[in-house]
Amino acid sequence: MFKKRMFTKKKQPKQSVARKVVTYTNPKSVVSEQFRTLRTNINFSMPDHDLKSILFTSAVPGEGKSTASANTAVVFAQQGKKVLLIDADMRKPTTHYTFSRMNATGLSNLLTRQWELDDVIQQTDIEGLDLITSGPIPPNPVELLSSKTMDTLLEKLKAKYDLLIFDAPPVLSVTDAQILSNKAEGTILVLNAGKTEKDSVLKAKEALVSSQANILGTVFNNFVLHKDHYYYQYYGNEE
Repeated sequence: MFKKRMFTKKKQPKQSVARKVVTYTNPKSVVSEQFRTLRTNINFSMPDHDLKSILFTSAVPGEGKSTASANTAVVFAQQGKKVLLIDADMRKPTTHYTFSRMNATGLSNLLTRQWELDDVIQQTDIEGLDLITSGPIPPNPVELLSSKTMDTLLEKLKAKYDLLIFDAPPVLSVTDAQILSNKAEGTILVLNAGKTEKDSVLKAKEALVSSQANILGTVFNNFVLHKDHYYYQYYGNEE
């Protein structure tokens, strides 16, 4: 199991991290290099298996799982894979903001069989990366995610794409991530370095294990990187 640290140069003012896709806007940055290292770690985590679906979640809200999932989707697309990012957070969705897309139709419409697959898949500005937003917020996300319709949809998407990346709700807030982690082939837990409480991490891990999730590893988000760190000595002072 790997543990990945996503470095930051220094503390930044508060902002909407869900809208930052640094791997696209600044691919030469230290942070972008970290996401490429994360991509390598994911590939090595299951060397004998063609990983087709990865779920990103966190223990509690505000830990950066949406930013991590979006940037990871970008670096896999940059590698030449055909990638689909799915906003499976049908309670507080953000990916439509991240990629400046409409959220009139999406995952909830597919699971209620109101629309066909081709009607809800949206292209992004990144070659090889498509998006399914959450769609209108339904009253019963848990029932939709645990339905047979969801299982059928997964099989269709796996046949269409090289890799599916799910942005799921936090584990300790609702049970959505537990249900999805059981369906995904790999799960990554995103933690906010220096802020996530140890008790929350342990409870999140226990919840995922009880759902028989295949936990690939963890990502430490917002880890402060000092200027004398070897990454700066090698890569320079790119943001």
